[in-house]
Amino acid sequence: MKILFIHQNFPGQFKHLAPALVASGHDCLALTLRVKEPGTWNGVRLIPYKIQRRSGQGVHPWLADTETKVIRGEACYRVARALRDRGYRPDIIVAHPGWGEAMFLRDVWPDARIGLYCELYHLTDRDHLGFDPEFIPQVDEAEHLRIRLKNLNNLIHLPLCDMGISPTRFQAGTYPAAYRDRISVIHDGIDTDHVRPDPYVRFDLPDGRVLTRNDEVITFVNRNLEPYRGYHIFMRALPALLKNRPDARVLIIGGDEVSYGAKPPKGQTWKQVFIDEVRASIPDADWQRVHFLGRIPYERFVLLLQVTRVHVYLTYPFVLSWSLFEAMSAGAAIVASDTGPVREAITHGQTGMLVDFFDGVALVEQVCALLEDAGLRDGLGQAARAHVQAGYDLRNICLPQQLDWIDKLAATKAGVMEG
Repeated sequence: MKILFIHQNFPGQFKHLAPALVASGHDCLALTLRVKEPGTWNGVRLIPYKIQRRSGQGVHPWLADTETKVIRGEACYRVARALRDRGYRPDIIVAHPGWGEAMFLRDVWPDARIGLYCELYHLTDRDHLGFDPEFIPQVDEAEHLRIRLKNLNNLIHLPLCDMGISPTRFQAGTYPAAYRDRISVIHDGIDTDHVRPDPYVRFDLPDGRVLTRNDEVITFVNRNLEPYRGYHIFMRALPALLKNRPDARVLIIGGDEVSYGAKPPKGQTWKQVFIDEVRASIPDADWQRVHFLGRIPYERFVLLLQVTRVHVYLTYPFVLSWSLFEAMSAGAAIVASDTGPVREAITHGQTGMLVDFFDGVALVEQVCALLEDAGLRDGLGQAARAHVQAGYDLRNICLPQQLDWIDKLAATKAGVMEG
């Protein structure tokens, strides 16, 4: 079959699926912003699309998000139309619709089956909008309307979709009931053979110190350090954590940008905002044990998960991070927020420990309790790894399910949701 992938940062969530389809003999092509010139990645032909215009001035702020997506959708449409005019006819289109790129592709190829990666539908109930009152202190009716309009992109794409795929039940469950029966819950997959415990791991710090499993290491990982992932909660817990654990090293991974939610005050980063908030409460000697490592290569990230004694993961009710499952696969003892997406992955007292997202005192108490109890840490870590192997293993569970999903998509009649 001819399979067209659409993802602004390809391969993204398709990094295992696309090469597997190539290995099975399928002709795979991807439209993406990630490259500037045509090329090939793991057998997938890459075709760039280019943004030809910027968002206009004077657009209503509630529609600014939609406009950027329409601009990308138009850019992708024009490249797709040129491919069609040269004779390209995909049997299947697999797209991440989050940036608007696929919204006009049914107009180009009406007979192609379209499968969408259903990452999240924005909800406005109290558990989602306004979850953290510190950053949305007063959610009024107008804010509900703005968030509803963010779903215009979803609402444009969903009728085009013959089948959907979502990595967790929580994420699939955010979509309107009318579409859920077409969404298969299949995780992207964790390479548990690669991300596994290593009792002999060594992790080098920038100052030359080498950490091993003999060291008391606490880790906290975000793509970017920001409130949506509980960075502010962790930082406010840091003074008590360092005071209670005088031998601990705290390793913090994450960039300075904003992936989700509120932006920091102009000219600042969330990272520095909360460093400034807590720094006066932390003696210089203790601060020497806190290491901000920024973003690190994936192989070093795996070493970090292998060396940790306790890994902390916090999130709003939102998309669940790959890093949580990877920490579980590495056999880490985890303290995580008791929020909806996390409860799908961790059972309290069995595969990790859960605390209220906003309860920094409970967070410190739970981390310290695990650091004191090697038997409990080992039991939780072993159970966490077994859970990931049983339900999220890339080669044995998720990739076979993804390939089966492609076969089912190929067997559907194009446009069933529209008709």
